[in-house]
Amino acid sequence: MTATLPAADVVPVASQKRGRRVAGWLPVVPLLVVVAIAFGIPALAMLNGAFTVKDQATGATSYSTANLTDSLQGAYFTALVGSVKLSAVSAGIATVLGLPLAQAVVTSRFRALREAVLTASGVLANFGGVPLAFAFVATLGNAGVLTRHFGLTDKGWSLYSFWGLVIVYLYFLIPLMVLTITPALDGLRSQWREAAQNNGATSAQYWRHVALPVLAPSLLGGLVLLFGSAFAAYATAAAMVGSSVPLVTLQIADAISGNVLVGQENVALALSLDMVLIAGVVMAVYLPLQRRSARWLA
Repeated sequence: MTATLPAADVVPVASQKRGRRVAGWLPVVPLLVVVAIAFGIPALAMLNGAFTVKDQATGATSYSTANLTDSLQGAYFTALVGSVKLSAVSAGIATVLGLPLAQAVVTSRFRALREAVLTASGVLANFGGVPLAFAFVATLGNAGVLTRHFGLTDKGWSLYSFWGLVIVYLYFLIPLMVLTITPALDGLRSQWREAAQNNGATSAQYWRHVALPVLAPSLLGGLVLLFGSAFAAYATAAAMVGSSVPLVTLQIADAISGNVLVGQENVALALSLDMVLIAGVVMAVYLPLQRRSARWLA
């Protein structure tokens, strides 16, 4: 015979489970409130403004997709493509350079060196804005120390260009890549290398057939993270190149301040929505890669 609980005992058990679930959610409520206020309200305001069209003559407003259409045409679209190109190139180079640097740190026998590099990477990854722009202008600008010493201007060098901006972005993207990929490199088991060596594999073959396939999700995830960081950067480019390099963040600032055309604030919100959509695609790619990497390296 199968024993059954009386109905009077089932109700308290169910109510206790519901009570525990509610109690588990209570600590999260303040965080949800902060997220709703800090992100939800601005997001709703951005959506409302992006689809709101204002008649400059009468002041009447209506909902339309005209702002989104304008944001994907002309100079706005050129700036959007420029930001994607700059972010992709900077993130790709930083990924290629950051991986061997992180591997050198992980395999170093000197613990102090590892800690120093990781600490410096944490600082440099967050060093940007006007101070970073000023540092590069003083070093590699038209009158910079290295520019005058090596005569770079006569050789066609210009910091205030696409590739000059790439070099500046690498200053904080490479340390960010080191921080991102180091935990994955730590997860590579020494038994895998030993097994490869026992089977006659060279170091290059180990990296090609074992290490890189395992690290691929982490590398792609780091690439996506670096892309998002470069894509959202504003202050450094604004202080250094101004409007000489078309970037969507600079176009948003110009549209809000009315530097080019008056009454383009809602187009700026539409450009912001374009950026959010691209960032959403980036995160949609990054999160599955992060989960897959965690499963391999656990």
